[in-house]
Amino acid sequence: MILVFKTNIDTIHKIDIVEPMLNSIFHKTNWNFDLEDCDNILRIDTKKNSTHLIIEKITAIGFYCEELL
Repeated sequence: MILVFKTNIDTIHKIDIVEPMLNSIFHKTNWNFDLEDCDNILRIDTKKNSTHLIIEKITAIGFYCEELL
């Protein structure tokens, strides 16, 4: 399943901040940001629905994160 989130993570520097947290939950090859998209999309390829966990973790470090359906 591919989870898709709208974020305010719009620079490489901000990705560097969330990268350790994402890597602790998912392998690096399983997630990516699209900084060219106006919604700064985060995509995560996972076998489990981790939507609430991702939103909780990203907002806990000060960023906006909303699931796109």
